[in-house]
Amino acid sequence: MKKLALGVAIALGVGAVANGSYMLYSPTGWYFAVPGVTTTGPFNQHFIRDIGLIFLLLGASFLAGAARPPHRILLWGAPTVWLWGHALFHFWEVAVGICGPSAIARDFPAVTLPAILATLLTLWAVSDARDGRNPA
Repeated sequence: MKKLALGVAIALGVGAVANGSYMLYSPTGWYFAVPGVTTTGPFNQHFIRDIGLIFLLLGASFLAGAARPPHRILLWGAPTVWLWGHALFHFWEVAVGICGPSAIARDFPAVTLPAILATLLTLWAVSDARDGRNPA
């Protein structure tokens, strides 16, 4: 289970760092490359770069948690909270009519799935620490 958890954390970390780097390097490219983004509002380079910085921090946190067992709960828990806020905001956009219901399925792999995986990682880290394998 540990190898699987660390593999997922590393995948989430690398994915978030890659996404954030793309957002910082080419906000226009990112805006037009990611399905559904253009339907959520006009292009805003500053906003995309701000969120890109957040994704870099999320990725760094997942990667640091993979390397620092005593700090995993915090390093994985904090980005999990942000990822759920992001996912819930996507559901809210559908609920108020900004996006159609098809957006939930379209966005699931990049929005809701990372929040679910991050939650499972954090719960595993809590269990691991409780069992005394990685005391904080």
